[in-house]
Amino acid sequence: MDKNNYCVIMAGGVGSRFWPLSKNNKPKQFLDILGTGKTLIQLTYERFASICPTENFFVVTNANYKSLVLQQLPNINENQVLLEPIRRNTAPCIAYANYKIQKRNPNASIIVTPADHLILNETKFLGVLSEGIQFVQDGNKLLTLGITPSRPETGYGYIQVSNKAVENYSDVYPVKTFTEKPHLELAKIFQESGEFFWNSGIFVWKLSTIQDAFDKFLPDIKNLFEAILDKLDTGEEQSFIDQIYPKCENISIDYGILEKSESVFVYCSEFGWSDLGTWGSLYEHTAKDNNLNAIQGENVMLYESKNCLVNVPNNKLVVVQGLKDYIVVETDNSLLICRRRDEQEIRKIVNDVKITKGKKFV
Repeated sequence: MDKNNYCVIMAGGVGSRFWPLSKNNKPKQFLDILGTGKTLIQLTYERFASICPTENFFVVTNANYKSLVLQQLPNINENQVLLEPIRRNTAPCIAYANYKIQKRNPNASIIVTPADHLILNETKFLGVLSEGIQFVQDGNKLLTLGITPSRPETGYGYIQVSNKAVENYSDVYPVKTFTEKPHLELAKIFQESGEFFWNSGIFVWKLSTIQDAFDKFLPDIKNLFEAILDKLDTGEEQSFIDQIYPKCENISIDYGILEKSESVFVYCSEFGWSDLGTWGSLYEHTAKDNNLNAIQGENVMLYESKNCLVNVPNNKLVVVQGLKDYIVVETDNSLLICRRRDEQEIRKIVNDVKITKGKKFV
């Protein structure tokens, strides 16, 4: 295990598209969404534990989730949990982690990952990461992992690659363009072209390279953190973070740096990846009965129902009759019944619930 390898886990999201199971007080990264007995953040930590020393993990999360992180990841200490006072997207999150790492190891190589992804072939995934870490050592290279699309997905961003791989790295290509979530017809063209890959949101780079990129493309954010460098790892750290975070631009690392840099590359692969961003993505990766229903719950009875996802507490008897292509999810105080094709509306539904029924339901 290389002591220069660091892992930054981004765990601050609220997972509103997984409502009502995912709620503000306990979002999806802290839930056993897959029914494995482990939460998504626990699975993420274990995934990288073979290549990053325990002391080299940092979890960036909302201040409200500190106790959840420490409870679910008992191997890491309090100083490894970086608390955001407000949400400011991924660029400030990554900048904060960069400076914590810089104080410890200026020669660090960093893997940045969301806390809530699914990786089915972890052996292949770790092989990709090892090669990716090796790739970024020479020159100023920013690497993202691209996934071969298996369907014309409209919920993911895409990366178009150049037609020639990097010398000595048959699966690594320079980036041509980044594209946000496309409409269905464009997604079909992307898949058929063979030039476009899903943007996994998993990144690999040297600390020095990403710091140079912040200096060039997001200098305001870099300057804010530079000013408090001597406060990090002291009793004053959190108060200064609370002061500067609202001043940070609300911007993603993709838009702020990767789409502007000419030193971005994609490792193109397939290792059973999903961002588990929606109930539909969970449906795709859940075992199904003879009628293609994905069921989580010990007392579910289905009649004349097909292609449904049902997620209910084990102590509830739930009977569903005559539904096709529906999502049915029940929690302690909420019940969602929604057409699968309309799942992108769940975010709007959550906002409506918050406005009309109050925060206790979200």
